[in-house]
Amino acid sequence: MKKFWRKALLGGLGVVLAASLLAGCGSDTADNKDVLKLGVTNFADTLEPTDNFYAWVVMRYGIGETLTKFDKSMVAKPWIASKWSLADDKLTWTFTIDDKAKFSNGKKVTAVEVKESIERAFAKAKRASTFFEYDSIEANGQDLIIKTKKPMPNMPGLLADPLFLVVDVQAEKDGRNFAKEGPIATGPYTVVSYSKDKSVLKANENYWNGTVPFKTVEVPSIEDPNTRAMALQSGEVDMAVNIGPGEIDLFKGNDKFQVDEIASLRVVLARINQKGLLGDPKVRAAFISATDRQNYADVLLKGTFIPGKAPIPPSMDYGFNQLTDPNAYNPDRSKQLLAEAGWKDTDGDGILDKDGRPLSVNFVVYNSRAELPIFAEAVQADLRKVGVDVKIKTVDYTLIDKMGIDGDYDLLISNIVTANTGDPETFLKWYWKTNVNGDNPQNGSGYSNPEYDAKLDALSTEFDPAVRRQLIIEAQQILLNDGAALFLGYPMTNIVANKALKGVVMFPSDYYWITKDIAK
Repeated sequence: MKKFWRKALLGGLGVVLAASLLAGCGSDTADNKDVLKLGVTNFADTLEPTDNFYAWVVMRYGIGETLTKFDKSMVAKPWIASKWSLADDKLTWTFTIDDKAKFSNGKKVTAVEVKESIERAFAKAKRASTFFEYDSIEANGQDLIIKTKKPMPNMPGLLADPLFLVVDVQAEKDGRNFAKEGPIATGPYTVVSYSKDKSVLKANENYWNGTVPFKTVEVPSIEDPNTRAMALQSGEVDMAVNIGPGEIDLFKGNDKFQVDEIASLRVVLARINQKGLLGDPKVRAAFISATDRQNYADVLLKGTFIPGKAPIPPSMDYGFNQLTDPNAYNPDRSKQLLAEAGWKDTDGDGILDKDGRPLSVNFVVYNSRAELPIFAEAVQADLRKVGVDVKIKTVDYTLIDKMGIDGDYDLLISNIVTANTGDPETFLKWYWKTNVNGDNPQNGSGYSNPEYDAKLDALSTEFDPAVRRQLIIEAQQILLNDGAALFLGYPMTNIVANKALKGVVMFPSDYYWITKDIAK
């Protein structure tokens, strides 16, 4: 806890300093109508959209676009595709490509180019097949016809995922290095230079969907949230994404800034490795019961989080209030469960042990999101109260995906989008459906329940919205009953900008940061 309070003190000093800067700051960038500067946290080593989740950055930076796009209610709307339809066989989808769409090199986007782009995603990214599998993809004029191997009720939402952003495959064949130079895509901006630390973009002279407002966009990566807030206050940047809980109140009600804050689709959760000490269901239940998630949200994170309970955030209509948490906060129950599981403090050191082995676990965390270390240290303190030793291991974000697949952890904290396709089916499948023959690699925790798998199998072919909703509710309850993961909280998400900007909107999908609509 000493480490936590030291961080809290430093954070408080940062707020005081930020507040003093706010009183006298002005914006150096506000008067320059040709340049936009955006402060972000960036996890992508390259701009290759099929590597890791780097396509998110390609889309967030206004470089790439997909066939469909989500509105603020997570409903899929036309983007590169002007319309779509589903045949009576429930397998054949037809997406009509907007006749105006162009790549940044001036080349027209046809169904042939989109076909090649989707095929490239499947060839280069193993996770593409976790969205859907196809029997065939055909191009007929401007119609792209995709026949899936099984019914995919949420196909328009699936194709809104950044992995499927449309790129000019021929440009790569002609020598374009997508990783270093960025893909040739259809967004309002193109790449001048890219590094993980800073990117420079320029207006796409061939943009097909309206006027591009800025000649240049600069995107410095500012990992520390305090520093990101101060950069916005001092005028080093015009906009900043996800200002932390300690600084957001400095901008609210301030006539120099605008804040767009919404309940996100994200959940902060600790994946629980079912193959080690936490394979015992009583121990898992005890761990979850020991955590005071209400306190984490209200006190430590100053009301910028909703307390955790279930996989799907309460911002979506999937039965949050009707779900029962069998492992609600109850430290006395936690102690009782550990005793029933055979853990006792035989040497008086305050840590439970069994068969000569202490009850000690490794909690892996990455710190590019400010809340994650706070949650980890709070969990560490609460578990210590019931006799559990928690060792926190901080790693770079780029290692998290591999660790999540390999199960190289006891607890692994992540901030995950639950419904980035407009529907939580993919999220529920990836992280908890039984991993058979490597077909569901994100489930590195080893969780497996045939009843849960059956719910997901039924969901995968169900088109009726009411039935889908009920299946999702029932699947969540199974996860809660099994103690499959520790659901810590649901963040609000925000984008804060100088009042000189217009068109600044934060979307729940977290895909669209730099858009054609942002202007001075």
